[in-house]
Order: sequence, then C-alpha cells, then structure tokens
Amino acid sequence: MTENDQGNVPSRQRKRFPGISSRAYEHPADRSALVALRKLSGFDTVFKALSGLLPERSLRLLFLSDSVRVSDAQFNHLNEMLRDACYILDLEKVPPMYVTQDPKPNAMCIGLDEPIIVVTTGLVELLDEEEMRAVVGHEVGHALSGHSVYRTVLLFLTGLALKIAWIPLGNVAIMAIVTALREWFRKSELSADRAGLLVGQDVRASMRGLMKIAGGNHLHEMNVDAFLAQADEYEKAGDLRDSVLKILNVLPRTHPFTTVRAAELKKWSESRDFQRIMDGHYPKRSEDKDTSVTNSFRESAGHYADTVRTSKDPLMKLVGDIAGGAGDLAGDLGGRLRNRFGAGQGPKQPGDGGPTAGDDGSGPASGSGGGQSEG
Repeated sequence: MTENDQGNVPSRQRKRFPGISSRAYEHPADRSALVALRKLSGFDTVFKALSGLLPERSLRLLFLSDSVRVSDAQFNHLNEMLRDACYILDLEKVPPMYVTQDPKPNAMCIGLDEPIIVVTTGLVELLDEEEMRAVVGHEVGHALSGHSVYRTVLLFLTGLALKIAWIPLGNVAIMAIVTALREWFRKSELSADRAGLLVGQDVRASMRGLMKIAGGNHLHEMNVDAFLAQADEYEKAGDLRDSVLKILNVLPRTHPFTTVRAAELKKWSESRDFQRIMDGHYPKRSEDKDTSVTNSFRESAGHYADTVRTSKDPLMKLVGDIAGGAGDLAGDLGGRLRNRFGAGQGPKQPGDGGPTAGDDGSGPASGSGGGQSEG
C-alpha cells in the first residue's frame, strides 16, 4: 500500500466500495439473523452487560502479552494488507491484529466492544500474498458485519458448557444455544468468504487458499476443478444414512467443510449479485436502519427453499419430494372441491345433473394449475 494526498490506497489497482453495507455480501441466513438482532431493542445493552462475564479483557491482554501485534514495525506486509482491506470495505477504524504461534492454520475475529483479528503462524507460513489478502479481507468482513460479538459469545458458551458438563439439564440448555450459534456461524463464514473475495478481487487466490487449508502447501499436487468436484460428490454421494452422517459431522464445527466453502464462493463469484457489487451497485450502510426484518427473513426462507429444491443430497431430495407431493395433493384436493361445490355456491343438490367434470380424476381438476403451487 502507498500513501498519497487521498490517504491509504490499495497496493494494486482494485475497486473500492465506499459506504458498503455488510448486507451486500452476507449469506441470506446470516443476514436475516443479523438484521433481526440489530432491530431488537436493548440488544446492545444486554451484551454490554454480559461483557463483565465474558473473558474479553483477558483475551486482549493474553494476545498483547504473548503474541506479536501487527504494525509498521512488525509483520509490516500484513499491516498493509489489513489497512488495504479496511480501505476497500470502507471500515473507518482499523482493528488491531495479532500473529500468534500455532502450527495449525487459523484466523479469527473476536471482541465485544471492539473487534480484534488473530492469525496463526501456521496460516501466515502457508499462504502467499494474494491468498493471505483474501483471508485478511475475510476477517475484516467479520468485523464489518459485527460477527466478532457473537463469536466471542460462542467461545464463552462453549467453554461454559465444558465446565458444567456434570450438570445434565444445564449442559443440555447451553449446548442447545451453542448448536444454534454454530449453525449461524457456519453461514457467517460463507459471508466472510465473500468479503474476502471483494477485498482480494481474485477468485483464483481465494480458491488456492481454501485448497491449502484443506491439503497443505502442495499446490503442484492439487487442482481447483478436481477440488470443486469433491464438493459436488460430497453433496450427492451416498444414501439417507450418509445424509444423516453429514449432519452429525458438521454439528460440532464452527466452519463449513472446505470443499463446500469453495463451491459456495465459486457460485457466488459467478452470480449477478457479485457483478452488481463490482459495478458499484450495492446497499449502503446509511440505509441499514431502514432494512426490513420481514424481507430479510423472506430472502432467507427463499434461499433455503431453493437449496432444498436444487440439492443433490439424498435427504434434501426426499424433503423436496415430500414437500412437492404435499403441494400437489393440496392443489388436487382444492381443485376437486372447487369443481364439486363451485366457487361461491353451495353443494350441488340431487338432480342438478351428472357428475361434475373432474370428479373421476379425468377432468380439468386433475391437471389444474393448483397442483403446481410453489408455496
């Protein structure tokens, strides 16, 4: 990154998104939850009250004392990437960032009052500059969306569940909340992957980074198309037993599986929504207060319905077939009743004539549009 009269600018020519709202890149399920929480009166007050219970200050002191803070003097290339990402997503206050010694590649954004970003040495050593730029953008996306608050709560509740595991009912209650938060957080990771792409603006680098996280620093042994084919095979392979096992495998995770993340990001990068953002058409932060909770939930419901309809997973296909069959049955019954009694008329009286067309299933009712309802 270089300095000029306009302040910080990206180190290579990339588009910037002034005033962009996190709604522009958030996954529908993530967005509907966040919009509802932001609209909830007193929500911020409750979480600030919780801050006394959560170990946030302890975490900040821990990273300050036992990790390396990114700055002009330390890990300067990461500092430039961080400021670059904040410039592109128009995040005014640059969050502090730390590098911590851990061979496992990982990164996180936590904090209640202010977000802090932490990356491990394993991740720094694994990724090249453009791959790392996407990861930093990913974490800045978490910060812009306000995910750090909920991630901190999730960490706290997960630790609490372990401490009270000996209390049966207490543990069940906490784990129910943890499970729900994990489901939301997996969707928030898909949102942050999109933010990383908006910052890096190089889908190939994003794909390489995800492949390395899955298979290590052996790019010469890996292939993006083959990696994405794994995601397709994972989705459609097996029978109902495998579908159940997939659910059980993902429940304890805070992140979606890597191949799934890659496939989701590739799909979004080819979507009209992504192109509109790149063309400068996106929701602004100044409009967030006017966002409709109902519309956000409707979009989320529509996304899940589309997922079920297009999924190749055996269980999801079964759910879709059952829902479609129920809709066809309801439509068919509705058509028969309308033909039997007539719109706005009472039941047919004896002697009114022969059977109505469709009573035997051969008339218009059996082929009516009512059976094609998308409800």
